[in-house]
This record gives sequence, C-alpha cells and structure tokens, in this order.
Amino acid sequence: MKDWASLTTIEEMEAATNSLLETAKKVGADTWQQRVKNQTPHCGFGESGTCCRICSMGPCRITKKAPRGICGCDVHGIVARNYLMFTAGGAATHSDHGREIMHTLYQTREGGNYQVKDPEKLIRIAKEWGVETEGKDIYDLAHEMAETGLLEYGKPFGTQRFLKRAPEHTQQLWHDAGIEPRAIDREVSQSMHMTHMGCSSLAEALIRQSLRAGLSDGWGGSMMGTEFSDVMFGTPRPIDTEANIGVMEKDNVNIVVHGHDPSLSEMIVYYASDPEMIAYAKSMGAKGITISGVCCTSNEVAMRHGIPMAGNYLNQENVVLTGACEAIVVDVQCIFPALGPLSKCFHTKFITTSPIARIPDSEFIQFSAESAGENAKAIVKMAIENFKNRKPELVNIPNLKQKARVGYSVEAIKKVLDGVANSQLDEFGTTKPLVECVHSGVLRGAVAMVGCNNPKVRPDTAHIGLMKKMLENDIIVITTGCSAQAAAKAGLMDPEKAKEYCGAGLKRVCELAGIPPVLHMGSCVDISRMMILASDIAKDWGINISQVPVVGCAPEWMSEKAVSIGNYVVATGIETFLGVDPYSKGSEEVTRLLQGEDGVKEWVEAKFVVDTDIDSLGDKMIACIEAKRAALGI
Repeated sequence: MKDWASLTTIEEMEAATNSLLETAKKVGADTWQQRVKNQTPHCGFGESGTCCRICSMGPCRITKKAPRGICGCDVHGIVARNYLMFTAGGAATHSDHGREIMHTLYQTREGGNYQVKDPEKLIRIAKEWGVETEGKDIYDLAHEMAETGLLEYGKPFGTQRFLKRAPEHTQQLWHDAGIEPRAIDREVSQSMHMTHMGCSSLAEALIRQSLRAGLSDGWGGSMMGTEFSDVMFGTPRPIDTEANIGVMEKDNVNIVVHGHDPSLSEMIVYYASDPEMIAYAKSMGAKGITISGVCCTSNEVAMRHGIPMAGNYLNQENVVLTGACEAIVVDVQCIFPALGPLSKCFHTKFITTSPIARIPDSEFIQFSAESAGENAKAIVKMAIENFKNRKPELVNIPNLKQKARVGYSVEAIKKVLDGVANSQLDEFGTTKPLVECVHSGVLRGAVAMVGCNNPKVRPDTAHIGLMKKMLENDIIVITTGCSAQAAAKAGLMDPEKAKEYCGAGLKRVCELAGIPPVLHMGSCVDISRMMILASDIAKDWGINISQVPVVGCAPEWMSEKAVSIGNYVVATGIETFLGVDPYSKGSEEVTRLLQGEDGVKEWVEAKFVVDTDIDSLGDKMIACIEAKRAALGI
C-alpha cells in the first residue's frame, strides 16, 4: 500500500470539524452529529423497506406473525412500492432542475441576465433534435429549443429525444424490457399512480417502472439540465481552483452558495466580482469578497469560474460554524433546515431563494430569471452590510486547503485524452485514445464515483478510500457531486500531487495528458455526462456499454435522487456498487430483482451490488472490471 500522507487525511478533516463543533457548544448550536445520536437506532422496518403508510388503514409493518398488510399486500409488493416511490421522488427532483434550466433558456437575450455562451453546442443539439438552424438568430433558436425541451416533460406520444444518443443495442434493450421513458412527467405520475393503494403490488412491474422513471431522469430531465446549462453558462473545460474549508477568507466578506441550480449562483458570482460591490465591501472594512460553495451549486461555479469549494453535503453546517460566513445563499435540494436556527447563533444571513425550498428561520428573496440581476445584487449587498456584525471571538477558519483541477465535461475529456495517443480529433472529438489505453492495459478501466455523504458511513472515508484503491490499481476515476468534492478536499484532483500515488500506467496517462487521476465531471445532475461518455466509448470501441470495463459506485448515497440515478446508471448497462443498502433487504424477491442474475441483469445487462464493507466493495469493483477485460480477451 502507498503512503498517502502528503494529501489531506480524513483525520485532519475530522480534527478541523471537531474544532468547529467546540464553537457550536459555546453558542448552544445544534449540529448533525448530535442529531444522529438522537435518532439512533433507526427504525428496522424502515431500513428494510417493510413498512407501508400509503393508506389510513395502517400503517402496516410486515413481520413473520403478520406477513401481509391489511389490504393483503405482501412484503415483496410493499418493498417494491417503497423503492419506486423513492425513485419517483428523485426523478421528479432532478428533472425539475432541468425544467428550470429550460425556462431560463427561454429568457436568454443579447445583453440580458442570461445569454447563449456556447452557440455551437446549441446548434449541434438542435440538429440532433431535427430543429432547423439555418439562417436563424441564435436567440430565436434558443427560445425554440427551450419550448421543444419543455414539451419533453408532457408530450402525449413518443419517447425521450436523447435516447437516440445511446448505442442501438442499448435502445433495443430498453424497448424489449418496456422501459423506454416517455414524457418525463408521465413517468413520475405513473409511478405515483402505480404505488397508490390498490394498484400495483407485483414486484417485477414496480421495479421495471423504477428503471423507466430513472431513465426519464438520466436520459431526459438531467441530460437537458446539463446540456442547456452548458449552452447558457459555457461548456466546462479544465480550470484550477481550491477546495476544503480553508478557502474561506478571514478578512473578506464570505458568501457561500449552496444547492443545485446554477441559474442563481451564476448571478451571485457575477455581482460579487463587480468592482462597485468590491469597493462597497472595502468601505465596510473588508479586503474583498470571497465566494465559495457547498454541494452541487459549488460544483457548477467551480467548473466554470474556478470558484473554490468549501465542502460537500455534511460540511454545510461547518461554513456557518467558522463564524466568518456573512451569507449562505441556497436554492434547492440537500439543504439542512437546521441552517435556520444555526445561523441565528451567529451573524450569518441564511437566504432562501426558491418557492420549492421554503425553510423556517430564513430570509426569503424569491429568485427568478426575469429579475435575476436585481435579486443577486441585493443578496451580495446584504452580505456586505452584514460583515460589520461578525463576532471576532467566534471566527475560526481551519487551515485546510488543497489545489484541484476541475471542469472535465465530455468534450474536455475527449480533448485532453487525445494527447495520450496523439491521434487526430474528429469534428466533435473521440474517446478512441481512452479506448486504446484501456485495451492495451495501460489503464485497467474506469469507475464513475458519485453520490452523497451519509452519516451511516464515516463521512468521505468511502469515497476517498475507494478512489485511492482504484488509482493504485491503474483505474481512472470520474466523479461528480459530493463525491467529487470529497476527492478535491483530499487533494486527489491536484494533478501534480495525486499522480504520484497512482499505478505506473495511470501515472503515465496523467503525465502525458496533464490531468489528475480523478476527473471532476460536475454536479450530480451531470452524471448524465457519464452516460454520454460511456455511450461514446462503447460506440468507438464497437462493443456494448455493458462490456466496457467501467463500473458505477455510490458508496455514501442518501437521497431519493441517488436512487433515481442508480436506476438509470444500471439501466444504461453499467454495474453499480452501493455502500449503503437501498432499503430492499426486507424482500428476497426485490433483492433478487435488483442484485441477482435473473432480474434487471437479464433486462439491461447490469445490476446492483451492495456491500456495506467498503474494502470488500472495492475488491468487488476491481474484480468486475477485470472480469469485463477477460471477457473481451484483453
């Protein structure tokens, strides 16, 4: 095993958090660490998926003594219904993100708050969708594409447009399994209808719909959210930034953006860099303004502007506990309601901006595309004016910070990896250099590492530990969301430091291409980029996606979105490894369908693998990659 001592360790991160928790005690603040203790042990029926509360005859709990609910539904139907409801919630959430992006696209105009920054990509997608582009003003085209995209949510006939990006083999699998996603809202709505009392209780039918709803997210709403964010805000390309709590600056006004929708954070970043706002901050006694981020909003602005990443999901309270946060500005998803009372223990302004995420003890400034500039300027000004209210005795910014290179969109990956084989890029780039590296054994394969933090797993240990294990074995890691931030905080995205800990083949690739061994692909909605990349690799290689030596992994997942993501990654043909049980263990039938050889594996050529022993999970991932290589004869 290699000595990783020069990178930031889990122990150092925990020591920093513990110093902040001491501040929490001083002011009587509540933190997630204490709330976990208050909620432990968890309900065993809930964890196994064997409780049902979808009608008022219950709630019903399945036991050996009571093997059926009052309506007669057995444990397999109850567990599968709960799994589908979990999926539907996640599909609705990420797809609604995409819907907001399409509405914002409709507001673009020359000189406006939002503009088309990647017209070539807009034209390329328009041609892909069969929309005429010749002779059209770019903004007229943007508005037409926005309307066309919004129709994907409720069209009465047909399937999702982006399905055509998948290899024909994959499209045929979806068709044969009856899981091609139709209108996005229809799949969410049908899922909720199927799980209503007195409807579906056949586990197989419920799991098929789970895959379908997931695909409507990954190859529908999320993919639109990603692609059209690129159109408006720019397609990411490699950019250097910093990560971990030490990116906050003691002498500056600190504004932390948190959530998932880049429409808000883009405007905050723009106005925070306005010379007028910087001068105003200096007039209030600050040296300047520092924007940093938490969760996926952070990933969005990091990969487009180099904005530093303060932390991931379970770090969101830490930024307030520094005592140096003038404002934490949130949009939607993964936001602790605890930020309200916590902020009141400090001078921090907790600002909510979306009617979708109304939270007690916050200051609500409704953000909209039409008034984006006005809203963002008001928020930045509020934060500046709050600088004078700091309590110096409570200020404690732990000195933890690492360099990180981020912004590896599919387009960027194709471009930088081309340098490895010195091949000629075609018009839109190619994955052939990457294929050659894997085929020759220089790289053994790839892992798509995604997902949240979960207090059931020592925070960040699974992400970082598994990544290190993969790198030592010449397996490149692509990552998004909180997993990406875990890597960045540890230093695994520093191209100079991290390459020294790789196997010889991966190290050589990193040196030739000038990349870190862990590639930041964006926010959790950008897992759709991974599906495009896997699809392109399969096409360039001339094999099926399920044959490519790549696996998916969510070692610390916790949200409904993660279940939807897992479903569409598996349904795309990528074996997916989980470090937290998906609440299915109460039913042998559902467990077989999700994890066995004769369920989803028969339908889509991939399945879930669940192992809460993280080291064992890593061994299984490596074994799966090597088995795929052996099957290909390489």
